[in-house]
Amino acid sequence: MLRLGIDLGGSKIEIIALDANGRELRRMRIDTPRGDYAGTLQAIEGLVQGLERELGERGTIGVGTPGAISAASGLLRNSNSTWLNGRPLLHDLIRRLDRDVRIENDANCFALSEATDGAGAGHRVVFGAILGTGVGAGVVVDGKLLSGPNRIAGEWGHNPLPWPRDDERPGPECYCGKSGCVETFLSGPAMTRDHVERTGLALTAEQIFMSAGRGEAGCLASLERYEERLARSLASVINILDPDAIVLGGGLSNIPRWYETVPKLWREWVFSDRVDTALLRNLHGDSSGVRGAAWLGA
Repeated sequence: MLRLGIDLGGSKIEIIALDANGRELRRMRIDTPRGDYAGTLQAIEGLVQGLERELGERGTIGVGTPGAISAASGLLRNSNSTWLNGRPLLHDLIRRLDRDVRIENDANCFALSEATDGAGAGHRVVFGAILGTGVGAGVVVDGKLLSGPNRIAGEWGHNPLPWPRDDERPGPECYCGKSGCVETFLSGPAMTRDHVERTGLALTAEQIFMSAGRGEAGCLASLERYEERLARSLASVINILDPDAIVLGGGLSNIPRWYETVPKLWREWVFSDRVDTALLRNLHGDSSGVRGAAWLGA
């Protein structure tokens, strides 16, 4: 069976075709018609039709995009591609493509991809966490994505940082309207902000990591603060979900020390005498989102 996955981003739309075993058959990418809802629908329709003509087969379709379909209204909400918000995206794609279409946010697609044939394959319960410009996650149980009645399963980034220190209260303001969210401590911009506050130097996460490797004390201290906060945050996930594996994605997942240090640190906060949850680096990298979208139709 042909499986088509679409990654609907703010700057590009990517489509991938997988066979039943997850082998990539074809991939295409075009610029997103920014600000143009009708143009976005037309672009997706054209990609699907072109790929199916080329491969000579009709496929299932899954779409990954920031935001989610509201269970109350059926309209897209919380997308940073703002021209899609408040629109019946799912309904319109079903009508245009003349078949069932599944839409999930990009974090859910990442989790599904890594649980299906990525780093989390073979694990029953997988928590796929994205550490990037924002912080999000998805939950997969027995190979099936868990969305929940409110379509927010896995939204750990907008919970308060667990067990906060005195100097972490009330925490930075978050765009969601609250303060001290996990995202305000664990995103890439949050690491930069924290380092500026401590050292006065505006460095990216990659620059902080590289400088720490050269023995720069301020950068090493910033990494240690980050990984301790990451350990606390993931410990709270383990206490609630008790996943078999946690797979990290996003730009900050590329820092290798997390996979050694964080499992040692989280033992202090996990409510158990041992912790068997595996902390894993993603296998598919930037391709996880579009691959996960393809698996939505499985």
